[in-house]
Amino acid sequence: MLSVEEARRRILAGVNRLPAEITSIDDAQGRVLADPLLARLSQPPFVAAAMDGYAIRAMDAAQDASFRVIGQSAAGSPFAGSLGERQAVRIFTGAIVPAGADKVIPQEFASREGDDVRFPALPSSPFVRALGLDFSLGDVVLEAGHQLDAAAIGLAAAADHRQLAIVRRPRIAILATGDEIVPPGAIRADGQIHSSSLYAVRAACLAAGAEVINLGIARDERELLAQRFAAAIAIPADVMITLGGASVGDHDLVQETFARAGGELGFWRISMRPGKPLIFGTAGSLRLLGLPGNPVSSFVCCWLFVLPLIRALLGLASEPKQCLARLSADLPANDEREDYLRARLVSDPHGTITATAFSRQDSSLQSVLAGANGLIRRPPHAPAARAGEMCTVLPLST
Repeated sequence: MLSVEEARRRILAGVNRLPAEITSIDDAQGRVLADPLLARLSQPPFVAAAMDGYAIRAMDAAQDASFRVIGQSAAGSPFAGSLGERQAVRIFTGAIVPAGADKVIPQEFASREGDDVRFPALPSSPFVRALGLDFSLGDVVLEAGHQLDAAAIGLAAAADHRQLAIVRRPRIAILATGDEIVPPGAIRADGQIHSSSLYAVRAACLAAGAEVINLGIARDERELLAQRFAAAIAIPADVMITLGGASVGDHDLVQETFARAGGELGFWRISMRPGKPLIFGTAGSLRLLGLPGNPVSSFVCCWLFVLPLIRALLGLASEPKQCLARLSADLPANDEREDYLRARLVSDPHGTITATAFSRQDSSLQSVLAGANGLIRRPPHAPAARAGEMCTVLPLST
């Protein structure tokens, strides 16, 4: 059986960033820039006041000197003239500093009577924002590969970009398989359960930035599975995820049907728990990831293999995030399979993380998974660990 690292290496081998598409800045939240973003203007595009107050010539500034107010400059409504000796313009934050002026005295430093203003005290700061203080015309304000959050979108708008070249979302087709599963809300026959992995994996893929095509549920019939494989190839999907049918039982038909559809199997077992029966294969540009049917197994495999693949297709760093934590309780020695224990991670005010493994680790326990915010990674043949020792954890956050 392959190690987790070797399995991920094979899944990511030859993966290239997807091509670019143009989208409105209104729809860019969470998307990834395909090209460097250059400023189309300088910001601010003029010398601007940093405070409400009075614009004067710095050379005229003297404590309690009298200045004649000759007009005002407001944001969007600048003063048209220029300043002479001992003249001032009432000015507001963000407004253009008039020609001749190079200092703004905040209004709390001013004493005004009619058109005359004095400054009993003088601040040292000029309270003036220089042309291009933030960025200049032609500057690279965001690098290619930047994932756009609210601040980056605001920066793109300030740099005068209404449309952006972003990486196309990976198209992920998801298919649940099995005679025993029905959609939530459907009437169950004896022995049936509601499909849950389909929705958990779909949600994880959406959060990672993918476009998800739900192929529904297929019974364990070769013809039905073949139709869904053909549909995924025709979309065309970048990745197809199957849930269930990944082992070698009489009703596990994913490997066989994928091969009949022209797919080439890469591997189908990895040395990990939960998630041993994981299928990987390719059919042209389509990558197949056949996840186990147990809901916790499918989620952990999604976190370790599907999400890194989505990030690689987006041109992002693909390695799952890991960090060190302190164990809150003893752990027994591990066997030959790499283990991922569902755990609760708590960070103290000093940044030290404490990891507490749940006492129940069965791969069917979704209530435990929902209560976990991390996975404790236990290498193969890891010796018993004592409370207080450090361990490697994977935070379950995108």
